[in-house]
Amino acid sequence: MTATLEMISVLVADDHAVVRAGIRHILESMPGVSVVAEASDGPSALQLAREHKPDLIILDVSMPGGSGLSVLSDLRRDVQGARILILSMHDDAEYIAESVRAGTNGYLLKDSAATDLRAAVRAVMNGGSFFSSALSRPRVEAIAQQESPITKRERQVLVRVAAGGTNKEIAAALGISHRTVETHRESIARKLGISSVAGQTRYVIEHHLTDD
Repeated sequence: MTATLEMISVLVADDHAVVRAGIRHILESMPGVSVVAEASDGPSALQLAREHKPDLIILDVSMPGGSGLSVLSDLRRDVQGARILILSMHDDAEYIAESVRAGTNGYLLKDSAATDLRAAVRAVMNGGSFFSSALSRPRVEAIAQQESPITKRERQVLVRVAAGGTNKEIAAALGISHRTVETHRESIARKLGISSVAGQTRYVIEHHLTDD
């Protein structure tokens, strides 16, 4: 779908009210852009998207009740034509590539300037894409086409899960937040189709995975 800045409705999904307020302030300073709904978790984002049929959905990756990526396929099915812009604190190339696999139109880092958000909205609403990292779209898509179903970071998490590590222990070992570990574990379960720790442990053993 291609839209002009005279007629854009937006759904903002992020679990932090302050972040949503900041995004709303930036977006509504743009002529013709209106934030029609806000969601604080994945299920609410999906419900509100079905209700409002927004032109653009700005979706946080790490949210309670299901990450942005976990509801992306449902959004694609139920709100056909909507453009989707991922908002995240994760700048790992493989993580960005996962969003491309899931069908996003852009990927914006949370520490980006307000001008980048405006540029991202313009780009995706005019049929293009936007990535705020230094990676080019071709490189991201090349990573997305790699055969390994999980990213390097997800492999590190998975190996530690198989070794009996808790989310807190894994977060401390990798220098990431508890919420980020939860997001990675959800992504691992989705990609591998294995939700149990026992099943994931078998996968690690059978595929001779290490955290290198």
